[in-house]
Amino acid sequence: MSRATKIVATIGPASSSPETLERILRAGVDVVRLNFSHGKAQDHIDRAQLVRDTAARIGREVAIMADLQGPKIRVGKFEHGKVELEVGQRFTLDAACELGNAECAGLDYKDLPRDVRAGDRLLLNDGLIVLEVDAVDGSRIVTHVVVGGELSNNKGINKQGGGLSAPALTAKDMDDIRTAMAFQADYVAVSFPKNATDMELARQLANVAGEPWGHKPALIAKIERAEAIPELAAILRASDGIMVARGDLAVEVGNAAVPALQKRMIRLARDMDKLTITATQMMESMITNAVPTRAEVSDVANAVLDGTDAVMLSAETAAGKYPVETVEAMASVCVEAERFEELKLEHDFIDKTFTRIDQSIAMAALFTAHHLGCKAIVALTESGSTALWMSRHRVRMPIYALSPKVASVRRMALYRNVRALLMHYPNDRDEALRQAEALLVQQHAFGEGDSYAITCGEPIGAPGGTNMLKLVRVGR
Repeated sequence: MSRATKIVATIGPASSSPETLERILRAGVDVVRLNFSHGKAQDHIDRAQLVRDTAARIGREVAIMADLQGPKIRVGKFEHGKVELEVGQRFTLDAACELGNAECAGLDYKDLPRDVRAGDRLLLNDGLIVLEVDAVDGSRIVTHVVVGGELSNNKGINKQGGGLSAPALTAKDMDDIRTAMAFQADYVAVSFPKNATDMELARQLANVAGEPWGHKPALIAKIERAEAIPELAAILRASDGIMVARGDLAVEVGNAAVPALQKRMIRLARDMDKLTITATQMMESMITNAVPTRAEVSDVANAVLDGTDAVMLSAETAAGKYPVETVEAMASVCVEAERFEELKLEHDFIDKTFTRIDQSIAMAALFTAHHLGCKAIVALTESGSTALWMSRHRVRMPIYALSPKVASVRRMALYRNVRALLMHYPNDRDEALRQAEALLVQQHAFGEGDSYAITCGEPIGAPGGTNMLKLVRVGR
């Protein structure tokens, strides 16, 4: 396996045909994102089925991530579709306004007047337009324009510094969770969570909705509110991972603060054995251009060097002209960046205490295989936990995770440096190890004379029971 960092790609009009979807999967997509901000429930169900069918046709398991819209706060529609705002002019946001004009705009979030006061700054259209609040009068927010420009229908609103009280889960999100569970989405990404309680509620809703299928998805918290930063550790504990959602986050905390926050979030998530996805405008220019800019290449490479599990494409693959080329370019950057990663395996274990047997075995496999120069590490795992722990540390060898559970294989598609394969192994330990080696030789993971480390649990098939490490040389 030549690439450790995983790629998440959004499918949309540009990538929803079976032919294009197959090409982007073959180009290196590991997780397919369905953006619930667009489309109807049946659209997502149909696309999820297309992903499953296409992945099966090419002999792969990929994960599906349902990305909830969340409480996106927007202006309403305008009489002529858009207006031009001039610096210094007065402009009113009015929750009672049905159709906007050059003097006012409606609001889809009726409680916004309660969340702002004179002196606050509102950032519209991803911060391209800035309004300063002069006064709040009932449903009306009276402002003057600090940074002007064109404002069109349904553009988003953020408050500089955060502080909006909109709940993370809307009624639409709750319906969308039920839709996502109908096709057993592997991951659910929750937009705009402010604290751990938001994620705990989302997990409860998802588990209840998935109960008829015996399915429990993994949850990704999208960090895009200023309020989420001081609550980051608690949010991580309540989640399976986070998305560094740099768009809305940058609008709230300022562009300059985001790079350092990105590094901090990825480091903390890895320390807590959680997943990370780095997102937003990673290869934005490839929506219309066949090659990325040098700045975009550096952006992707830096995320890889930070240790992110995955990098994400949004409009680039959903609506861009070059979805396949974009995936290929991103994969190439990941491979090159990984060549220069600094290995700190010994440093990772300093002052660490492992109280669980299965986690201790996973760490022992990493350490031993690294120092012996093994060709690969193999984990027989029911849930994928062993592979997750291993993937939190950097080694220059792939981790092969063999599981009899399709849901576990798909979930592990997001784990950095892990290649998950479906394998129904017998209860006899020695026969299971023999079949594992045969499968991986067939997959060209290693060959005659290569050494590898393999972990499993006795008795075979008991979740959380990894308690054995064996060092093997193929053919001996």
